[in-house]
Amino acid sequence: MHRAYDIFEANGRSVGRDLENWLDAERQLVWKPAIELSEKDHEFHLSIAVPGVDPKTIDIEVTEDYLLVKAEVRHEHKTDKGKVHTCEFESGNLFRSVRFPRKVDTSTVKAEFKNGMLYFTAEMAEEAKARRIEVKAS
Repeated sequence: MHRAYDIFEANGRSVGRDLENWLDAERQLVWKPAIELSEKDHEFHLSIAVPGVDPKTIDIEVTEDYLLVKAEVRHEHKTDKGKVHTCEFESGNLFRSVRFPRKVDTSTVKAEFKNGMLYFTAEMAEEAKARRIEVKAS
């Protein structure tokens, strides 16, 4: 909320741009990395681009339906570089929620970090089959 107000102030207090200011503030504070989700041979394959993120700071949670990836990303200017004129490196919180098209078996999920990319594989869960229930009269 405070960041959205700061953006409003920086834009000369332009009226009618509330949503734009809010979304801009959200983008600055929460980083949503790019993903690719595919399916092959009864498995989901998920790639998430997280360049510059230390894999030790990444928190991953998985349920049958979702995979959540969270991390805190910090970029600081080193004083030995001198005056920084332009910087597009992100700082803030990385958060990505990915919904699987079908339920997965959480015990089979594997993760690998390589060259700024997170790679996941997850086997699809066996679907529960309907069964008939016989009613017994007493």
